[in-house]
Amino acid sequence: MASNRKLFEDVGAQAAKPVATKGVIDAGRGGARGAIRIWLMVLFALVFVMILIGGATRLTDSGLSITEWRPFTGAMPPMNTADWQAEFAKYQEIDEFRLQNSWMTLADFKLIYWWEWGHRQLGRVIGLVWAIGFLWFLLRKQIPTGWTPKLLLLGGLGGLQGAIGWWMVSSGVTSGTDTTDVHSGRLAVHLGLAFVIMGFITWYALSLGRTERDLMQARRAKEGKLFGLSTGLLHFAFLQILIGALVAGIDAGRTYTDWPLMAGQIFPPQAFALEPFWKNFIENPGLVQFIHRVTGYLLFAFAVVVWLRGRASTHPNTRFAFNATFAAIALQVVLGITTVLYEAPLTIALMHQGLAVLCWVLILRARHLSLYPIATSLRGATK
Repeated sequence: MASNRKLFEDVGAQAAKPVATKGVIDAGRGGARGAIRIWLMVLFALVFVMILIGGATRLTDSGLSITEWRPFTGAMPPMNTADWQAEFAKYQEIDEFRLQNSWMTLADFKLIYWWEWGHRQLGRVIGLVWAIGFLWFLLRKQIPTGWTPKLLLLGGLGGLQGAIGWWMVSSGVTSGTDTTDVHSGRLAVHLGLAFVIMGFITWYALSLGRTERDLMQARRAKEGKLFGLSTGLLHFAFLQILIGALVAGIDAGRTYTDWPLMAGQIFPPQAFALEPFWKNFIENPGLVQFIHRVTGYLLFAFAVVVWLRGRASTHPNTRFAFNATFAAIALQVVLGITTVLYEAPLTIALMHQGLAVLCWVLILRARHLSLYPIATSLRGATK
């Protein structure tokens, strides 16, 4: 109830102005956005290195050198000669050694062992960095509203990736089945999940780089057509990445090394030589490489369409993002052809894989800017 005012109250007297409080949009939206973003970038860098080491492990035929899955005790490498002999003896029992690497000495075995051990060890480091970071921000109550499930998802996918990694390796740790490599389909699942994890990290880092208010306001200027096209490009690129994993899984990139033809033909010879028929699409080197090539051509053509649409955006940052995306995809096509012509040597093949990550990130960035464009003034300054 309002109090009665005095009859001769001083005209100049003013009541204290109430302090403005933040609105509902800003309430509870704080948190250590910048620090979490840095943490995510560290995770991204580690996963990127993990993908490159995984590629090197595959290209050097090192993935089956450790024949057991020991998530905790396996962190320690062999410490003495007896330990090394025991590990080598386990490797000598599988088909890869019997049919392909029976010439190996203990010194040769150590070379491939360290690649696989490093790959698994880095996986443990990634899990530890995620767990420490997540618990740090959670216990300090610094995670922004609504972000806890998203960050938990990253940890869950990381754990799943470890299990799929062993599921993949176990397909090649065989005796008596004449198997000398991991199943290429399982390798594709393993690599595909790695790109999914990097995709989530990238999207989260991009979103945390701007305030919630900014994102909500930017969403009103969403370029729907461009967002749909970039989403299609993202899915198309992911399909090509999976096919590339099939190529790597059976060394198909080293089978036909001429371009644009394959063994002097448009369509490779004996493309359907395997039985049953469906196995040719994942295990026939000629057909798998042919599919990878054709998919690459189609992806490039679609990228041209998306790029032309992106150039028409009214937002300079969005236009630049699509220009960068198209440039990376065009370079990837050239590098892919180079990889084939030089029979997929380790350095060029890893560059090809690393550039695939860059294309993936740039597509995601362009897609994010289509959904949340950055407003600029007429002079081009960001508002």
